[in-house]
Amino acid sequence: MAGRPEPGEDPRARELRLVAGETYRDWESIYRDNATWVFALMVGKVGNRPDAEDLAAEVFTAALKPLRVQASVPEVRAYLRATARTVLAEYWRTRMGREITTIDPDFDPEQPEPPEQAGVRAAAQARLLLDGLPERYRRILELRFLQGLSVRDSAAELGVSVANAKVLQHRALQMAAQENVGGAR
Repeated sequence: MAGRPEPGEDPRARELRLVAGETYRDWESIYRDNATWVFALMVGKVGNRPDAEDLAAEVFTAALKPLRVQASVPEVRAYLRATARTVLAEYWRTRMGREITTIDPDFDPEQPEPPEQAGVRAAAQARLLLDGLPERYRRILELRFLQGLSVRDSAAELGVSVANAKVLQHRALQMAAQENVGGAR
């Protein structure tokens, strides 16, 4: 059977390894060649540039120690993609209480989506999600995240207590997460 050593054959003699002609010279070239697509991927997944910048930096920081500079270009990209999936899973787990670890297999690191286009797409997805929420939930999320108001200012705008505004926000985020389960990527 292919991949298995014949009886009596040394198993290490048939060890397969992907060999590509191109490798990176140093960490700077790894970063320079991959930072754009990692950042574009993160913007597409989280929908905002500041978090995407932090997450992209976290991907490279996490990959720094275990990744070999001598690895081929496809191996480096595959490792960075796997690291990005892990970083995103942790981000969504801590942020929303659930993991979203799917990275679109059609995502082409050679042709990253421009951050502006990803932002427009994320805004449209957010609007669809918000439109599916009850009025009070939609309103608290708009005030807090789209208008950038504090909990206190949002509570005043809605005419509720600060504690009630916090509860509304929490429930709205939970409902939004449940509504988005089928469409999350």
